[in-house]
Amino acid sequence: MKVGICGLGDRLGYLAKVFTETIPNFDIVCYADPEPTGFRRMDEKLVRRLRGFKDLETMLAKERVDLIMIGSPNVFHCDQLCQVLEAKVKIFCEKPVVISEDETLRLLGELSKVGTDQIMVGLVLRYAPLYQDLERLTRQGIFGDIISIEAAEHIPPVHGAFFFRDWRRKTKFSGGFLLEKCCHDLDLYAGLVKSRPRRVVSFGGNSFFTQRHQHLAEELTYQRWPAQWQSTESSFSGDADIVDHQVALVEYNNDVRLCFHTNVHTADSFRRFCVIGSNGMVEGDFVRGYLRAHSAVPQECIFDSTYTHDDQSMHYGAEEQMAVDVAKHLEHGTPLPVSVLDALEAGLTAIKIDEARQQGNILDLNGLWSRFDEAIAS
Repeated sequence: MKVGICGLGDRLGYLAKVFTETIPNFDIVCYADPEPTGFRRMDEKLVRRLRGFKDLETMLAKERVDLIMIGSPNVFHCDQLCQVLEAKVKIFCEKPVVISEDETLRLLGELSKVGTDQIMVGLVLRYAPLYQDLERLTRQGIFGDIISIEAAEHIPPVHGAFFFRDWRRKTKFSGGFLLEKCCHDLDLYAGLVKSRPRRVVSFGGNSFFTQRHQHLAEELTYQRWPAQWQSTESSFSGDADIVDHQVALVEYNNDVRLCFHTNVHTADSFRRFCVIGSNGMVEGDFVRGYLRAHSAVPQECIFDSTYTHDDQSMHYGAEEQMAVDVAKHLEHGTPLPVSVLDALEAGLTAIKIDEARQQGNILDLNGLWSRFDEAIAS
């Protein structure tokens, strides 16, 4: 299988290494990126033989490939996806897939012509061993019917500072912080609930990464992660329009409720959840590596597991399992645990949560899902 990369940054540089090591005959032959930064993550011998192109259009015209991996800044995804779909080439796209409702409906229209299997998505946490155990406990009915979920993703200062220096600090490029960083989490819990959001409301803002704290700019923590395209020197420049903390409430069509909290300047980071059901509860943390379930009556622990992973893994060992599953999908057509439709629904949820925050309103999403279904059926 000949593979081309569109947008060769750190993320796809790392995935290229994992996929090449895991998937038989996965041969990356070319890339489209005027300023690639992901070479440091890749095998030196592979890098030396790659053919580089300034843009996707040129690469598609010059190379015959079986798969395109898209890892460019989010703002470019929709046009690039449509371009590759038109070329009838299979796609692996990093999340988020697109950055607006209009782009979502446009892509759904294109997918209605070619089929949703043409795009695989990098919602990698669906492949995490911890989440797979959580799904299994849910299927087994260990905690009964889900009633409510409390969840959070809090990242450390070094990571938050990167967001506020990188292109991701601008909503016009990233789609906003919640979409860029937390669509993973919104997808995970939608996958458990198996229902679409009915109403959303949110509050949030930027309280730390402002010019008021410019005196901290020289601290190594706030400079450590290199930012590239459309970057700024200081995380406290004041030109960002994303949030550094946010809370959201989601009510699903099946009456399950989720409360979600994120903060990008957390001293001891965690990615934690608690799912409470009619027969018990399960709680876990991807960062701290544990999953525990308790029954309600009698009150006792019925599942307790810890998870370790290679320090090089970006998502708790999930990339390796994703590569294994992608290999099965490419070779045998085995369904993947997450689809492009799942990704688009999670993305739209994040987009509408941000709209609710900006408007200061509770948003009803029923009309949104009608438009979504009409677009994919067209």
